[in-house]
Amino acid sequence: MKKTICFFFLCLLPLLSLVTGCAARRGGAPEKKEVPFTVVSPDDIPGELAVIIEENKQGELKLTFEDGKDRYLVRGYGEQKSGGYSIAVNEVYLAADGLHADTSLIGPSKDQEIKEEASYPCLVLKLAAGDEEIFFD
Repeated sequence: MKKTICFFFLCLLPLLSLVTGCAARRGGAPEKKEVPFTVVSPDDIPGELAVIIEENKQGELKLTFEDGKDRYLVRGYGEQKSGGYSIAVNEVYLAADGLHADTSLIGPSKDQEIKEEASYPCLVLKLAAGDEEIFFD
């Protein structure tokens, strides 16, 4: 009898882990699909968008712009007290709820010579046009 019970549990245990493993994957993090993008140099920003950025650079910027063919995501961090700042793109991905753009402001390094005049770090990403809702993370 003990051998039968042990055999039963040894056969049942792997099946149980398969079932719970599948359930854990289903309830886990939402699926993400990387989205290709290009960082646009300041000289290549469309004129109308460049004007909007210049007019609003003092404050934080999270905006989108479309020209019919391409979509531009703009992320600005407003006025900083000095130069030497940059912006990192952590990821751009498509999820069930829309398109996500995750960026971070990076301060100047300690060994970098810093200009003591205000700067306005801003990043423009170019993507294929689409109709998904956009989230700046």
